[in-house]
This record gives sequence, C-alpha cells and structure tokens, in this order.
Amino acid sequence: MYYQSIIEAIGHTPLIQLNRVTKGIRGKVLVKVEYFNPGNSMKDRIGLKMIEDAERTGLLKPGGTIIEGTSGNTGMGLALVAIAKGYKCIFTLNDKQSKEKMDVLRAMGAQVVVCPTNVAPHDPRSYYSVAKRLNQEIPNSFYPNQYDNLSNRAAHYETTGPEIWEQTEGKVTHYAAGVGTGGSMCGTAQFLKEKNPQLRTVGIDSYGSVFKKYKETGVFDEKEIYPYLTEGIGEDILPKNVEFDLIDTFVKVTDKDSALMTRRLAREEGLFVGWSCGAAVFGALEYAKNHLKEDDMMVVILPDHGSRYLAKVYNDEWMRNHGFLERQYETARSIIQAGRRHDALIQIDQDELVSQAVAIMSEKGVSQLPVSHGDEVVGSLVDSQLLRKLIDEPDLKSKKVKEVMGEPFQMVAEDTSIDVLSTLLTKDNPALMVRDEAGQLHIITQQDLLLGMMH
Repeated sequence: MYYQSIIEAIGHTPLIQLNRVTKGIRGKVLVKVEYFNPGNSMKDRIGLKMIEDAERTGLLKPGGTIIEGTSGNTGMGLALVAIAKGYKCIFTLNDKQSKEKMDVLRAMGAQVVVCPTNVAPHDPRSYYSVAKRLNQEIPNSFYPNQYDNLSNRAAHYETTGPEIWEQTEGKVTHYAAGVGTGGSMCGTAQFLKEKNPQLRTVGIDSYGSVFKKYKETGVFDEKEIYPYLTEGIGEDILPKNVEFDLIDTFVKVTDKDSALMTRRLAREEGLFVGWSCGAAVFGALEYAKNHLKEDDMMVVILPDHGSRYLAKVYNDEWMRNHGFLERQYETARSIIQAGRRHDALIQIDQDELVSQAVAIMSEKGVSQLPVSHGDEVVGSLVDSQLLRKLIDEPDLKSKKVKEVMGEPFQMVAEDTSIDVLSTLLTKDNPALMVRDEAGQLHIITQQDLLLGMMH
C-alpha cells in the first residue's frame, strides 16, 4: 500500500496512555499525539479541509496564493497541501513564535512576514490585519482565516472526533484540549457529545487570554489581556470556531507550568511535544485531580512536535532567563548526588538490641535508622518516636529492635521530583528510601532536601 500524495497521510494519529506524569490521578489519561501527521501537527487536518472547501466553493482557483495569519503550525499544514495542489503561500506570524517555526515555513517555499505581538488585533500592524491587507492587495489570493473559518472546526468534527471515539471504543468520558482558534476543541467536542451527551469537555486557557472569563461571565474583559509566552493557546479575540456551549469548563495555566510539563512529557513519557501540549496536559491533570473517577477515561489532544521549540522550552539557558527552569537538584537522584552519598547505608539488624541502635544513632549523628533482616529492609527507627517509647517503658533498651521498630520507610524512585519528596516527608514519615541504579540503598530526609537545594 502507498499514498499518491502527502495529503493522504493526514490523520489517524495514535492514542497513547500517560503513565508517569499522571501519578495520583484516578482513571486513565490518554493523549492524541498529533505530531504523527506529516506536517508534525494537528493543523494538517484543517489545512486540507479549508483548502478543499475553498476549491469546492470557488474561493481558491488554480495558481492562487494562500495567505494566512498563523502561529506556524497552520502554515505548515497549508504549505504541504499547497505544494501537493500547486498553490503559493504567504504567512504572517507574530514575533513571539519560535525561529524554528519560521524557518520550517521558509523551507517549504513560503514567504514569511513577521509582525509585532504586543499590538491590538485590529491594529494595522497585527498579524491578523497584515494577512487581511495582503489578501486585498494580491490578485487571486485566498485568506483561509482559521479563526473564523468553520471548516477548521468541521475538520475535527469529521476526523479527530471519530478517530477518538473509535480508538477508545466509545469509552471516552472526558475530552481536554488547549483553546486557540477553537477548532480542535469544539469540532471534536461536538462529535463526542453527539455520541455521548454525558461526556465532559475541558478547555485549557492561558493567563493573558479572554476565554475563561468570557465563559464564566459572558463579559469580554480587556483587563484579562496581557502578553504571555505560550504559543498556540489562548486569544485576545473570540474566534467564531469557539462555541462556548461545547466547553463545559476552562482551566487556566501559566507559561511556567506549561513549559515544565512540556519537558516532563519528553523526559518521563518519551513524548517530544510542543509547548501548548504541556499546557494542555498540565491543565487537564489539574482538572482530573478533583473530577476523574476510577472508571473514567480522559483524552487530551497534543497538537504538535517539540522540534519547533528547541530554542525555547527545550533550551536550558532560555528557560533560566525566563525563570522557568527547575532547580538543578530536583529529583531524589540529584539529592543523593548533591550529598555525595557513596558510603554504605547506616542501618541495624532487627535482632540487635535497642541500646545498640541508640549508640549507632549517637555515633553516626543520624535521627533515623532503617532496620534490616538479611538483604531486606523490614522496619525503621526514628529517634523522637523511640524516645517516647523509652520514656514510657525504660526496659525497652534491652529488647530487640524488631520489638519496637516501625514500618519501613517509604521507597521512592530515583526520578521522584523534589516537590513530591517534600510532600511525602512529614512529622510521622521523616525519611524516605531510594535504591540507585547500582542497587545501593540511600535515605533522604528534609535536611537532605535543604542541603541539596543549596548547591
């Protein structure tokens, strides 16, 4: 089997379960990975649909020029369809878009016009206005206008929605997506809600965008509009493709949370995705924490590939310059390395006397001791808890450790983040255990976290 052109390869992208970033979430969270489209984003779907609808209605004629305002991905989708069908392309982008996106469009033979970001949509310098002006000035040109062109939404109603329904065998209960033009959110939501009216939809919005406030109040509040960095999500306008009745609720996410989740998806799930994908997953998981049940299945759409963000969210220097980068020692592995813990773990056998345990704790200057039996950790001793027991029963000092020990300290993975570690370490659970790649056991306390963060 082979395709007669690149456009026949659009769609039918895989649905993949998230397994690591979803720890603590009930139910299943699946992601629709749209970078498997030939142009590496879901915008291939709408590029094809808008062009074919324009051809059918006579808006686009042979030899014509396609002019569009885009964040880059729609341009790529339009460009590959235009190449297959013999059209020229001019794209306007705002200057917050990554250099990679602009370079890719130029590589596809398109002309790229860069416009300022921090201007009102109706300002003649905005990328919306420049695209409209060029459409008026250039003969035989077509302006798809992905924001208000309902072919955008129809593309997802006709393809993305049915694919999700088929791939989940109709078991999907929640659908979440970043909302920009509104096409992928609302087109897919419309199809899925027709199949299952009980299905819940979650729109992911960015701080600096108007969508969430408008959904909740019906007020277009210009005070909600301010510059932000995340690409491909949120807007300072209300596109016609956004049908608010199809979106049950909105969750807003910050640039930082979106960027960090994007990096986590690459490192923990093997999904090298774009910035708005991190936004979608972070927002979806925030919602899922309080709303998903064990039998629920949430699908989140991941719009594009990470290669277009190498100079931004995947660049440590850029992340540090914007205050986004996680601390260097952000995992259990890093805490251990920061403490240079290469010596054998200080522990005591369960058949030793309590007095011997106290002597070891005093000599080694430790407050917690793992209790072992052979090669297995079977319990724990904590100085404050042991003190209370000895006050109540002084003769315990001559008894065996196994008679007074508590439960073993909780074991955590090496890649457990410092945020999770700090949550797990409490007054009643003052230590955690980690087994490194060499099989050596280590203990981590709150003091270790503090020392690690000082490096």
